[in-house]
Amino acid sequence: MKFINKLFRDEAGATAIEYGLIAALIAVAAITAMQGLGNELKTTFNTAGDSMATANGSAGA
Repeated sequence: MKFINKLFRDEAGATAIEYGLIAALIAVAAITAMQGLGNELKTTFNTAGDSMATANGSAGA
């Protein structure tokens, strides 16, 4: 009976689970932020590439 009571009072496992949940939340937030940044970079590079292609086409004419 003492073993069972001691097992229920032991919070080491709960702490590990809490740290795991915090790490998962941080990972999800980081992934979301990086996807948004990636989309912005893609748009920026596409715009720059289109501008260079247009400028290159105008220079050859």
